[in-house]
Amino acid sequence: MGMRRPELADLMLLVTVVIWSLNFTVTKYVLNHGFKPLAYGGIRFGAAALLFAGLTYTRERSFRLRRNDIAFIVGAALVGIFLNQVAFVYGTKLTTAATVALIFGTMPVLTGLFAWLGGIERLHSRFWLAAAACFGGVVLVAVGAKGGVSGNLWGYLLAFIGAVTWAAYSVAAAPLMTRYTASRLSAYALSIGAIPLLAVGSGQLSTQDYGSLPALVWLAYAFAVLGPLFLTNLLWFNAIDRVGPSRAALYTNLQPFLGAIFALLILSESITPLQVAGGVLIAAGIVLSRHEPALVPQESL
Repeated sequence: MGMRRPELADLMLLVTVVIWSLNFTVTKYVLNHGFKPLAYGGIRFGAAALLFAGLTYTRERSFRLRRNDIAFIVGAALVGIFLNQVAFVYGTKLTTAATVALIFGTMPVLTGLFAWLGGIERLHSRFWLAAAACFGGVVLVAVGAKGGVSGNLWGYLLAFIGAVTWAAYSVAAAPLMTRYTASRLSAYALSIGAIPLLAVGSGQLSTQDYGSLPALVWLAYAFAVLGPLFLTNLLWFNAIDRVGPSRAALYTNLQPFLGAIFALLILSESITPLQVAGGVLIAAGIVLSRHEPALVPQESL
């Protein structure tokens, strides 16, 4: 049999993963050039919430939710948006974008673990081997970084918490996707998550010197809102509708590798041989885990 010809959905998935991968570098650049972490996260998610609210109302003319789903959506948003963003921006601030990208490579396995804990999936021995490989890879990434574990311990820990909270949110969002469109669910989740993010970051928001931020930082901010949070959501779910979640999920394997490459090329970050070995071990774990059913993340950071 010949090779399957690429489809429009393949291009949509590739563009999505490239944008997600570039976001690690963009976030690091913005934080390194004057944007305070919570000010950046709060403004970014507040803007994305407004975009999705406008899109949802234009398309659906309704924001209706089932009463029984409200508490669940609030809880999922507080974990998957609020806690995730606090961990992500500070993890990226305290360590390198390449390291964060490699650590986020554990998300497929973490998603599988949460799906197992929630009784959604049954896992077999191969998956546990995959989990051990991924977590071993994270250890190598941390140990292999310049300065060792102690040099950026909080950065590694927060990056891992970011991956954990996003995996948990992905599992929590899966059953809701059967009842609501991606835009409606995103409008609620981003709005609910942005409120405490803006509240906690109010101090940074009030003291942030917006006028001194370079034009390139604002351009990067616009990309971080329109790309990883808005455009990719539309591309991702349209592609899933065409090819199914299993094939779409295969593209997420590229994210940690591309994320590290973008950080090396754009930010001139360095990556040690031990970190490369950790990335390979994480990739091996992902490949092993792909023999099991996997949930697909809703959207990127």
